[in-house]
Amino acid sequence: MTIETLEDLFLHTLKDVLYAERQILKSLPKMERKASDPKLKVALSAHRDETEDHVSRLEEVFEILGKPARGAKCDAMVGLVEEAEALMAEIDDKDTMDAALISLAQAVEHYEIARYGTLVAWAKQLGHANAATLLKKTLDQEYGADRALSKLAETRLNAEAAA
Repeated sequence: MTIETLEDLFLHTLKDVLYAERQILKSLPKMERKASDPKLKVALSAHRDETEDHVSRLEEVFEILGKPARGAKCDAMVGLVEEAEALMAEIDDKDTMDAALISLAQAVEHYEIARYGTLVAWAKQLGHANAATLLKKTLDQEYGADRALSKLAETRLNAEAAA
């Protein structure tokens, strides 16, 4: 697909994010299994549920636009998943693993925050008000997930890993 307009770029980025969200859904169960802290397990499980909602919302955005909900390979997410797999394979200590899982999850959150923030702005610019509303809801959830992970890391898990 040749990208010539902001509308083309918007659609391409939607496909990118859909692919990314689907990759996240595949990765979260393994992260949950690797986590030892009960609160971290709950946070990862909750994010898995939210990610399912994100995929549904993206599918709704594609429907609003009259386009098929097909993802396009997201090299950034492929890299983040590969990095997570490699790092998790190197860690044996459970507290260090929990700290690493938070770090890995936040890398994904920050990528998603950047993408969804851009998509909201473009949707508004292009006159896709309904799409912008749906994308903003997901953006707000991504910010919330990032804050929850930071709180968990700062209040306990990083200290346990450092001990």
